[in-house]
Amino acid sequence: MAGFLQKGAKNLLQKNPHDIVFLSALRTPVTRAKKGGFRDAHDHELLAHVLKATLAANPNLDPKLIDDIQIGTVLSELGGSKAGRMAALHAGIPETAGFQTVNRACSSGLAAITGVAHAIAVGQIDVGIGGGMESMTKNYGSRAIPTQLWESLKNSPSKDARECIMNMGLTAENVAERYGVSRADQDIFAAGSHQKAAKAQREGWFDAEIVPVTTRWCPNPEVPEAVEEITVSKDDGIRPTSTPESLAKMKPAFKSDGSGTATAGNSSQVSDGAAAALMMRRSTATELGLGRDIIGKWAGTQVMGCKPDEMGIGPALAIPKLLDYTGVSKEEIGVWEINEAFAAQAVYCVRELGIDEGRVNPNGGAIALGHPLGCTGGRQLATLLAEMGRRGEEMGVISMCIGTGMGMASLIVRE
Repeated sequence: MAGFLQKGAKNLLQKNPHDIVFLSALRTPVTRAKKGGFRDAHDHELLAHVLKATLAANPNLDPKLIDDIQIGTVLSELGGSKAGRMAALHAGIPETAGFQTVNRACSSGLAAITGVAHAIAVGQIDVGIGGGMESMTKNYGSRAIPTQLWESLKNSPSKDARECIMNMGLTAENVAERYGVSRADQDIFAAGSHQKAAKAQREGWFDAEIVPVTTRWCPNPEVPEAVEEITVSKDDGIRPTSTPESLAKMKPAFKSDGSGTATAGNSSQVSDGAAAALMMRRSTATELGLGRDIIGKWAGTQVMGCKPDEMGIGPALAIPKLLDYTGVSKEEIGVWEINEAFAAQAVYCVRELGIDEGRVNPNGGAIALGHPLGCTGGRQLATLLAEMGRRGEEMGVISMCIGTGMGMASLIVRE
């Protein structure tokens, strides 16, 4: 195993100078694409808000000490890192800090956080910010599935290569069919996601992780000059009245013949949002007098590939690889944040892993909260750390499936 990481829960729970720690993990609300509170906002606008909030939450840190920022984004505007870099500077991050966007599809936010962790681990940087941003309102559509491809790929002898652009909903149908996940299973799981998220929102369990955002709102898109100012402070995709019975009435959404079991109701919502986490080496935090502000640490990440046409099984492959890498057993994990791209794949992964369903997405997941692609890993981190603190748990896992056939998973320790 790589030098700085010690295997086993006993070792990982110890505090060492070389630990990669979190001082804050914040997110904007997540809102419904094209309908929700951020439909007239830009992805980089949301990023600027969460970066400003990160600076405000860490008033004793000189922003000039921030070495680098990595932000996951899948459907980026203005090309590459331009918009994000502008947002960072606008938010008050000094020009001396580097910036890059990261794209590993649905795991982009977690990949960005992992990238910052790796840079700290090898001594490339001392302080960094990792997170994600996405406006699926503005950028979802043709940017999500490429239409201009090298002809050799379109006609590749590799079935797997051709299926990298399969509609994600069809991959969920494949998982349901191949692994015996019924429509009823999916609707029960989806209703549970909404009910758990509704309770968490009602009890105020999301409040500490959410940064309210004041932005513009156009009530009538046909009259773009009539703009209002609104403040969005809550996730707006949660449907408290969802039940298995109500979801059972929804029509299958992805098969052209109308068959299938995946619907809009048991799939993740297309959404907008941003998230950011401040990270540094524990020894750096100690030297800066910020040791008491540490809320957790990153303890390892693993990625594993799978067949593109059943990409949703990715967490069931990446999580065992992560547990083996870190020397931790599944029984030692207090909270699991497994992204709900589709209920079919989420149900399968929970079953295949044999984990306690009561510890999986205890505050709901992407079916209720939404899945703003590049932001999701950062959103999961903010939710996980807050929930672990509320429950008094020491270790948690973040995982998600990834379009084109992969899974990613990270181990997080709470302090």
